[in-house]
Amino acid sequence: MASVKKLVSQLSRRGPHRVLRGDMAVVGLPGIVYTPEAGSDLPGIAFGHGWLTHSRQYIGTLEHLASWGIVVAVPDTERGPLASDRALAADLGTALEVISSVRLGPGRITVHPERLGLAGHGLGASAAVLAAGDSDRARSLAALFPAPTSPAVLPAAHRARVPALVLAAPDDLDGVTSNALAIRRSLQGDQVALRTVPKASNRGLVEGFSIRKRLGDDSDQKKTQRATRAALTGFLLATLGDPGRRRAVQGDATYAAFADPSQDIGKLVTVDPDTVEDPDVDQLTRLLRR
Repeated sequence: MASVKKLVSQLSRRGPHRVLRGDMAVVGLPGIVYTPEAGSDLPGIAFGHGWLTHSRQYIGTLEHLASWGIVVAVPDTERGPLASDRALAADLGTALEVISSVRLGPGRITVHPERLGLAGHGLGASAAVLAAGDSDRARSLAALFPAPTSPAVLPAAHRARVPALVLAAPDDLDGVTSNALAIRRSLQGDQVALRTVPKASNRGLVEGFSIRKRLGDDSDQKKTQRATRAALTGFLLATLGDPGRRRAVQGDATYAAFADPSQDIGKLVTVDPDTVEDPDVDQLTRLLRR
């Protein structure tokens, strides 16, 4: 079996599949679907975008997942300044329903109804947690640099009971801009990991131009994107299965380390939430110190 280091190197590059793109608006939900060129009983996820962002600002990450045989649906809803995490969570659930109930692309692509997952970034990560807590359709959850939204997120995390990956910036585990530690503490089960991405910021996953980038939010970090894509791809293959093994619903053992909380993945460090001291200052004070 290949070492974790070798697998990280492989998964940081595009996979073997040619990628197709489709429009979910034809079924009444604004958004985009990325798929490999062909495949039956594939794993599929719904991906939630961050605050004031659009699906096109994650193209590299979404195409990367599809190139490894994972179908990705991204609703382009709740993009305004008053975006609702609850409404986006409902749209993520709809997106899972769409990709698992119809043939995609030229009719040669299907998603297995028991190989469904939820993922998201920032606001979309919290929406993914809400969707996972309110539905039993998803078999895995990835919260990428989650941002605090509503009080309902942590109870939903406790209800989710699925393998989960939480990624965060090393210096922003919990506070005004991140609830990664709180989500990790609320999640239950043996396959739940909080990992930090070195030298990352919470907005580093966002690609290209954005209004927030113009305001200096430090987005579009290539190293953050490469590390996140490798960790996310390995986690989804570990929990949703290798698309080359059509009859096996369980995850692919090749990538088991990516869902193992005791393992560091490349330069990503796994954080034990019990060893993290609670901050001794309130959130407003921490914000003013930044």
